[in-house]
Amino acid sequence: MSNSDFKNQYKKRLKTRIEEASKVRKIVSIILTVLVLALVIGGLTGYFYVKSALEPVEPGNDKQINVDIPLGSSTSSIASILEENDIIKNDLIFRFYTKFKNESGFQAGNYQFTSSMTLNEIIETLKTGKLVKEPVYKVTVPEGRNLEQIAEVYAEDLPFTKEEFMEKVDDETYVKELMSEYPQLLTEDILKEEIRHPLEGYLFAATYDVYVEDPTIDQLVKKMLDKTQAVVLPYVNQMGNLEGIENVHDLVTMASLLENEARTSESRQMISGVFQNRLVKDMKLQTDPTVLYAHGKHKDRVLYEDLEIESPYNTYYITGLPVGPISNFNENSLQAAAKPKDHEYFYFLADSSGEIHYASSLEEHNQLKNEYIN
Repeated sequence: MSNSDFKNQYKKRLKTRIEEASKVRKIVSIILTVLVLALVIGGLTGYFYVKSALEPVEPGNDKQINVDIPLGSSTSSIASILEENDIIKNDLIFRFYTKFKNESGFQAGNYQFTSSMTLNEIIETLKTGKLVKEPVYKVTVPEGRNLEQIAEVYAEDLPFTKEEFMEKVDDETYVKELMSEYPQLLTEDILKEEIRHPLEGYLFAATYDVYVEDPTIDQLVKKMLDKTQAVVLPYVNQMGNLEGIENVHDLVTMASLLENEARTSESRQMISGVFQNRLVKDMKLQTDPTVLYAHGKHKDRVLYEDLEIESPYNTYYITGLPVGPISNFNENSLQAAAKPKDHEYFYFLADSSGEIHYASSLEEHNQLKNEYIN
């Protein structure tokens, strides 16, 4: 092979190698570009996905959603429950978020969440057992109010009428549903034919925070029953052998009478003792508030003709407790019902200044009546 031929072959091989190297560089460059783009797109997609998952499900939607977190629930199961109820967007992101922030100590219970809550608000709620949002409404239900008066209190501020509230709480199908949810508190006694309103006396007097613009009557009723159950059941368990008070319905009924007969804790315990003494002797309780409830209207003074109404609520007409409560009550009325003062009085009356005077005999009672009333 001549020297010139060798040079030509070398040039051809070199050119081929250069062309192949150029193709390889182009392929590598394309692959790298694709990989970089994939990483950038994937990173951006992941970023926006996580960013979206960390945001509220529906900002501005304050409709209340009841969520039950069972006892012993793990963070994983809580996250799944929250996602199922549209409180969070992604349970996996929620779990990573709580782990990243080292959050724990979530409490079991029945919660009222909204789709507008942030993850931090949800976490704080689960830790404290209380909503951290500012309430939309703050409604105070005073002591000594009957069911119709409670309906009026709610109707003043909330988006439903007194009639709608009463129709709901008097619906037997609805009441039976509540009985299945609160079996220790709501017994068959509330469905007796003579009961005027099944839930009378069972909606506890307290201030209730409402966190949504359009709460349902059911949500409010259950919030009140939760409070009643938490307050009442411990006293039922502590109750001793009391005459005429055998169950939760009797205890709630007695508490409602004491609420309407006196204003102080001490006087309620004293009057509870009077009622116990009367029940033991099979005497009528003869308490005026039951007469007014039987008539269904308020009067400043009960007249003798008012006492004659034939009603299962009128304790001048029946012996023992009325068929059911006549109002809600303060906790100290409940305490007085469960633990009456031990004494020998059978009568009492209040003078014009509100001071209560007690007597052991009818003769002594009449003397006090002449002295302070007549």
